Parts: sequence; C-alpha cells; structure tokens
Amino acid sequence: MVAKITTPKSIEAALNYNEKKVQKGNAVCLHAANYLKDAKEMNFYQKLSGFERLNSLNERATTKTLHVSLNFDPSEKLSENQLLQIASDYMQKIGFGNQPYLVYKHEDAGHPHIHIVSTTIKQDGSRINTHNIGRNQSEKARKEIEQQYGLVKAERQQQLMKPGIKPVDVEKAIYGKSETKRSISNIVGAVFSQYKFTSLPEFNAALKQFNVVADRGKEAGRIYKNRGLVYRILDVHGNKVGVPIKASSISCKPILTNLEKKFADNETAKESLKLFVKTKLDECLSQSPSTMKELMEHLKQKNIYTLLRQNAEGRLYGITFVDNQNKVVFNGSDLGKGYSAAALQSRLSTGTEKSLNKDETKDSRAGGSIQKEIGQQKQHDKTKTITTKTESHLDVLLSTKEQYDNIPNSLLKKKRKKKKPNL
Repeated sequence: MVAKITTPKSIEAALNYNEKKVQKGNAVCLHAANYLKDAKEMNFYQKLSGFERLNSLNERATTKTLHVSLNFDPSEKLSENQLLQIASDYMQKIGFGNQPYLVYKHEDAGHPHIHIVSTTIKQDGSRINTHNIGRNQSEKARKEIEQQYGLVKAERQQQLMKPGIKPVDVEKAIYGKSETKRSISNIVGAVFSQYKFTSLPEFNAALKQFNVVADRGKEAGRIYKNRGLVYRILDVHGNKVGVPIKASSISCKPILTNLEKKFADNETAKESLKLFVKTKLDECLSQSPSTMKELMEHLKQKNIYTLLRQNAEGRLYGITFVDNQNKVVFNGSDLGKGYSAAALQSRLSTGTEKSLNKDETKDSRAGGSIQKEIGQQKQHDKTKTITTKTESHLDVLLSTKEQYDNIPNSLLKKKRKKKKPNL
C-alpha cells in the first residue's frame, strides 16, 4: 500500500476535487465518518459545512486540511467494506480517528485507491500537528496495515511502477551474437514477466517500443510449422536486423507454449485495467486532435504507446495501446466500438499531416502519419489535375465557337458560285 499525504490550503478545493470525480462517474463517496448524516444524504455544501464549522474555531492556523490517498496494487481485489476498514484503521493510527472525514473510492486509474479528506482542527479549536506526519505516523501506520491485511508492500509496489526497461541500442547489439542475445533477453524477460497481454500481436506491441519483436517466420516455413519462435532486433524503420535468438535459449523461456498460457491467465487480469486506458483516451480526445499523429503524441505524454497496424497498401486496419504505467496491452476494439481504428479515424479530421517527412510516414512505430490519408490526398490532387485539364480544353473549344458565333454576318466571306463553262 502506498500512502500519499497533501495539505491543501483550502478544504473546499480538496472536497471539490473529489466531488467533481463523483459527478463525472469516476468516483463514489463511500462514507462520512463522525458526521450526523450518512454520506448519501448530504450534498456538497452540507459536507463542506461540517469541516468549516471546526475550521472557524481556529483563525490563526494556516494549514487546516488533510488530503490522503491510499493506493493498492492492481492485483488486490478489495471490497468496499475492506477499503472502509483500512481507511478507519489508517486515520486512527495517524491521530485523525475522531475527526470528521470523507472517504472516496476513485475508479479512474488502473489500480484500486481511495481518497480521504479531513480537517486538522479539533473540537476544542486546537490543531493536530501534521509536521513530518508522512514520514512518521503515516509510515508506521502503513506498515502495520500491510501486515494486518496482507497487502503488497509499498516498496515492492513502487519498484514495479518504475520504468526499468530500456530500448535496445541497435548500433551496439547488431555487431555480434552475444550482444544481441543479452539485449534481447533483458527486454523479453521484463516484458514477459511484467506486462499483461492476451495474444502474440499484443505481446509484440509491448516489445516493439523497445526495438524487439517475436517472430514466428513465414507460415510455410519450418519454424512456423514446428511452433517455433525467435526474437529479433528492429532498426529505426522497423526492419529486422542482427542475429535471431531462439526463444528456448532465453532464461525465462518465452516459447510459444508458455506465451499461450500467459494469454489465458491475463484475460481476467486485464479487465480491471480497461477503464484507466479508456479514461486516458477520452482525455486525449477531449483535446480535439486533428490527426492520428496528434492523438498518439497526447497519449505518449500519458505514458501510453500506440501501435498502428497497416496493410501493404498503407491502409490502417487496427490500433493497439500499451499502457506503460499499469503494464497492460489493449487492442482498440477491446476497449469498445468507439475506440477501434475505424471509429477513431472517423472522429479525427481527414486533413493531411503536411509537416511529416518521408521517414516519419514510413515509421508507424514512432508515431508516423497514416499512409491512407496521404494516399487519399494524392488521389484527390490527381483527380483535380485531370478535371482542370478537361475544363481547360472545353474552355478553348467553347471560346472558339463563341468567337465564331459573334462575328457579324457582313464580315463573313460569301461562298462564290463556280461559273459553268460555256460549251
């Protein structure tokens, strides 16, 4: 369990933050402790007045608000009753058990977490000292609660959240087999053990951001027929380079059979993380990006890597999102109809991304433009050119006819009759 404490200057600001989440359907107020009414029976101003009544008893204090978030590991499925009991124990242990406080369950992230809002002013007008409360009272309470409820320890939770995977240094790795194997093994091992994916394309979506791909070979080939799998390094253009490494030679044994077991296990584990990705996507779409590249850049800022799937003609037929915060992979259609490649394209404008160069256009892994958009623009330009030429020829013909029709009859030469020869 990770506990984070802040002391906002305004109790109204802290309450407003949580209540807005409730209005948007991203949170629910579970409990109002030490209030005369239940949380469901009070509106915003009734909740606020409970804090302001105490705050008015001490005009000298500058810090009167306590805002706590208790964050749990995604693997922990805690009921609302368990969350409330943990909140009660925590507030009691840090010296706020007798204070009025509100408990909110937030549902807009990939991990379960609750927020607690309270006041530091007591019934007698004195103030609860919050100096070093995070390092002292909170740390002690956190460790005791982890032990009591068998929760994932904060140290382990924070370690999992750190971005410890670095992309392959392609220039160094392709020089020899040993360098290639070491680079690939480090990345494949980390992705295999930490990320949640349910298919080989999803596994590859997570790998590709680190310049690695799992390759089954051609369908008619020996490797594919024997259910074999090799791992390759990708260059900046997405081309396979260097020496292929057999899956069986990597220590974590990421062979096809073991991957398929992961696919089945991750089916249910991914469900609880779906809402987080959808929320982040909605936030990015609310910024009104005009192109797919802009949307991908917005998502990148939220630590979500986007992979576009295109056919040989450059037509976009699929999109995959890799949430690197919660380490989970989703195809767009898995999130809902509104998040498929086709649906997202329809929501974006069809303007051509003029600022892209040729390399960016080819490199869909790095956020290149959609070749379909460029192809449509070229076809439009071609059609426009043909139409313009046709119109210019018609203009010439019409112009010639009009000039002829407008010549006065008197200026037209009469056709001379040939005289018949005298016989």
